[in-house]
Formats: sequence, structure tokens, C-alpha cells
Amino acid sequence: METVSPTSQGAALSLRNGGQILVDGLRIHGVDTVFGVPGESALPIFDALRGGENGVRFIVCRHEANGAHMAEADGKLRGAPGVCIVSRGPGAMHAAVGVHTAFQDSTPMILIIGQVPRAHRGREAFQEMDYSRVFADMSKWAADIPNADSIPEYLSRAFHIATHGRPGPVVLSIPEDVLSDLSPVADAPAWKPVSAAPAVGTMARLRELLQAAHRPLVIVGGSGWTAEAAADISAFCAANDLPVVAGFRAQDIVDNRSPNYVGDLSLGSSPALTARVKAADLLLVVGDRLGEVSTKAYGALQVPDPSQTLIHVFPDPDELGRVYNADLPILSGMVDFAAQLRDVAPLDPTHWSGWRREGREAYEAFRKPPGKSAGFDLAKAILHLRERLPDDAIVTNGAGNYTIWLQRFFRFRTFRTQLAPKSGCMGYGLPAAIAAKLRFPDRVVVGLAGDGCFQMASPDFATAVHHKLPVVMIVVNNGAYGSIRAHQERHFPGRESGTVLTNPSFAALAHAYGVHGETISDDADFPAALERALSAGVPAILEIKMPGNHLTPDLII
Repeated sequence: METVSPTSQGAALSLRNGGQILVDGLRIHGVDTVFGVPGESALPIFDALRGGENGVRFIVCRHEANGAHMAEADGKLRGAPGVCIVSRGPGAMHAAVGVHTAFQDSTPMILIIGQVPRAHRGREAFQEMDYSRVFADMSKWAADIPNADSIPEYLSRAFHIATHGRPGPVVLSIPEDVLSDLSPVADAPAWKPVSAAPAVGTMARLRELLQAAHRPLVIVGGSGWTAEAAADISAFCAANDLPVVAGFRAQDIVDNRSPNYVGDLSLGSSPALTARVKAADLLLVVGDRLGEVSTKAYGALQVPDPSQTLIHVFPDPDELGRVYNADLPILSGMVDFAAQLRDVAPLDPTHWSGWRREGREAYEAFRKPPGKSAGFDLAKAILHLRERLPDDAIVTNGAGNYTIWLQRFFRFRTFRTQLAPKSGCMGYGLPAAIAAKLRFPDRVVVGLAGDGCFQMASPDFATAVHHKLPVVMIVVNNGAYGSIRAHQERHFPGRESGTVLTNPSFAALAHAYGVHGETISDDADFPAALERALSAGVPAILEIKMPGNHLTPDLII
């Protein structure tokens, strides 16, 4: 985390308006990029951000939902709060979807909202809302800053709350007159990370339980990981021949090429893996909340007392025992827990080596395409993508059935290369790709979206063009809300309702912006088209024409 020193005592006596105090505080807390849409209720903030003069660049977005998702994605990539600034009322409501994603994904994030003047509060002034109430159930803290003197205090508290325990979003609203008021207040120092560590004796008990198992599984997921922690957990599993499973959209914690990696508990994941979780006699769950997706609608583990011995490692005491009673609950951050694994004495894997090997074989079998397709074979495209992209390429996606192909056939090799919403939010892939390219301009960034998914975010393709960001967006166009259509087939076979879409040419949209766009109808043309997009040096859209009746790798109607 890069930070700068707060103002000296002498400098603190100079008068600054609330907007300047806020921006100075953001920089002190390590923020170098802010996303959002300007509004009249927060003009002093945008004035302080002008031209990046204070070391904080402002990325102007075309829609607040995209701005919020860019901030959320930036928070994931940095492991520190991403920041979004929007105006009151409609701006805040548009941004709410990003706050919801940050909450469900346990991502540190701060949303700052311009508010009506203090004297107008309570009159239902123009676009007035009570944000503390609106965001109460989808944030860790939502508050209104009462005066300019309090800005450093509230901002410091926001950064600490967003990062401590289970990370998540904080919402701060600031009345426009507070942003205009002058104050001599001093800046607060930069926030300091805090995390819990395993209690004395915990790791010895963990080793005892593991050694007594015959069919153990390690499940990794959630947030709070670093590259070092991911390497530590991978090394522990490799040294002890333990099979490791990725929780929902956490496939980049462990190199998928490792013989210890046996799959992921995502939407559309292997039924054989779910059966393996049920058959396990011990689960070491590190960082995953054991939510609905990872537990397969709470069916892979019995609620509240699983039949498997459960060791649950999580950084927030409120989550331990919330749904499942663990035999050994461990309150710890990922970094501290993974570091202590280095000192755990080696295990004898005799009992479970065959179990691990069978799991890997089942994983490899499930990663082979089923050999059937209707028109464009998306499995072949994903297989080529995984071979062509460098190990550190960042791959983003939103929500929809196209993600099942990505999660099943791609292999994530390096930490923090999968950028996807655990909230299942559509419209995430494009803004996440923009945030990733801004944060890591030298890395390849490829985003995937369905036609419905892309159109929920498409206005901000203009942001990629404006900043000359050479992201490649692969738009899987099947003319339908495919995931909902698949659900309809299961519950109301042959009775489509409300899922057929009429789309523009997405390649033509790219041409309208003066950048690269292609439409592909044959999977044999995908490799060459991908090369042209990657070498274009500008934002690019590859539109894949998929038949509407091919809903998953295994479901053609």
C-alpha cells in the first residue's frame, strides 16, 4: 500500500474546503485512482481532483454502475479499498449494484456520495435520500459526514472498517455545503491493516485432525489473499499431497496445473466434484464463507452440523458458526494462517494419496469438451484462449451461462488473474477489464461477456476508448438471456418467456468508436481473430455468434 505523509502541524492550520480535505485524505490513505460520474452536489471534490494535481486521477465513467464496479474490481486487485464518487439520488442508486457486489464478494470499497445541503435535510429536497438506511443491509458501515472538521476522522474510520475482519464496502455521504466549508483540520494518518492470527495450539490441533483423515479436501476461496499466502497454501497442499478445491470464482488462488488441484465449486461445476465433497471425511476450508454456490445450495454439507469434520478458517468471527458449526473454527486472516502452515510438521499422506489422484483424474476428464456443439464451439475457443494467453493475463467476466465454459475449460495459473463477481452480477466484465488495464497497463486483459451482460455495461466501452486501453472484449452473442433460458428448460421445458433478445452488431459498435471489431461465426476463425485483436493496440470487440439453443457445454435444446 503506497501512502503519503499527512500534513504537518503547521500546514494543517491553512484553510481548505471539504472537497480538498477529502482528496488529500484519499491520497494519504494510498488511493491513486478514483472512479465515478460527476454531479453538482460534489463539485468541490471534482475541483480538487482536477487534472490529477493532487496525485489522484479521476476516471470519468458513463454510468455509475460501471464506475462502482471499476472501483470494486480495483479493490480486488489492490487488496485495499477501491473508491467511487457519485452524485446523490439517481447516481447513488445506480452505484448501489457495485456496493452489493463488494458486499457479497468481500471486497474493500468506499462509495462517496454528494448529499443535499444540511439545511435542506428532512424536506425531501431534490434527490434527497437517507443513505445510512438505504445502504444499511449491503455495507459494513454507512454514515453522513456532519461537518468539514470530521472528514479526516470519518475517512480514516471508513478505510479501517472496509479492510478489517471480512472486507467489504463502506458508504459515506457528504452534504454539499460541508464540501464547500473551510476548515483548518489536520489530516489523519494512513490506515493500518490489522488481521487475526491462529490462536496458540490451533495449528497443532489442525494437524491432528488432518492426519486422522482418509479423504480430506482443502477448499480455498474468499478474499484477503496475497500472492505469498496463495503460494504458502499451495506449497502446503503439495508437500502433503492434499487435494485442493477452489471456491466460487476463486480459481486463481492455486495453479490449476498442479496435480493437487481437483476442481472448482462454481456454477456449472462438476457433479463428480460435488459428490467428492460429500464423500470427504474432512474439509479444511480457508477463506470461503461456504455460501450457497460453493456448498451447492447448502446440500454438499449438512446444515448446521456437517457429516465431514470441518476446519473453517475465516477472518471475521461473525461468519464462523453463522451457517455451519465447525469442529475447529479458526479466526484468522489468510496471510497469517497460510504463513503458519509453513511450520506445521509434515503429514503422512499414505491414506489419501489415491483419493487425491482420483480427484485429479476426474478434474482432467471434466475439462475435456463433451464433443458436441451447435454451430460455434465455445469450448474450443476457451481452450485456445488458455493456451495463447500469458500466465499473468487477467481474465474478467460478468454473469451468464457463457461463464460456465470459461470456468470449466480455462486454467488459471497465477494469483489474481481471475476477476469475476461472486455476486453473480451482469455487466461486470467490461468495467472490471477497464480497471484491470488501468491498474496493470503492461498485462494482457481479456474480458468475456454475454450479449445481455455486455449491453448492461456497454456505455463504458467509451471509457476504454477515451483512455486508449487495449482491452479485448469477447462478446458471446446468442440472442438470449441464456442462463434464464436454461432455468426455464429445467422448470418449464419448451416454454420460453422473456429471454429472446434483439441485438446490434457489437463489432459495428467498435467500428463506430474507431477501434477494432470483428464478428466470428466459425470457431476455426477464432485463433486468427484473437491475434488481430491482441495486436491491434486499441480496445477491441470480438463478437462470437453462438446458436441460441446451446445453453451450456452439456445442454443443447
